[in-house]
Amino acid sequence: MPRSTRRRPALAHPATEEIDLLDVLHALSDPTRMTIVRVLRAEPERACGTFPVDVAPSTLSHHFKVLRESGLITQREEANRRFSALRTVDLERRFPGLLDTVLAAYGRTGGGAEARGGGEACGGEDG
Repeated sequence: MPRSTRRRPALAHPATEEIDLLDVLHALSDPTRMTIVRVLRAEPERACGTFPVDVAPSTLSHHFKVLRESGLITQREEANRRFSALRTVDLERRFPGLLDTVLAAYGRTGGGAEARGGGEACGGEDG
């Protein structure tokens, strides 16, 4: 059976000037998404399905979509894999010090007890 040649739609990433503070804060309000952001803060880029979270693939896909559409991460596809990276420069340009402040506060409140696991999904347009 021939492989489908249908390509997935391009991923939506807001321009730097379109990143909205409330969208960013909403995206950072979830522990799973904070885990993803903390991992990406320590590593420049990471393949989807390799994050230390214990959620279903469809749920993980949703979390990546929220992070991407809020402007926190960028994603790129390479062959059959999707890679995520934190938009550190764009976020610092738009909201200086915000990401460092939120991550530091999250760490002080005991956030970051990462669960182990890892789904394969990574922010599809429908997820």
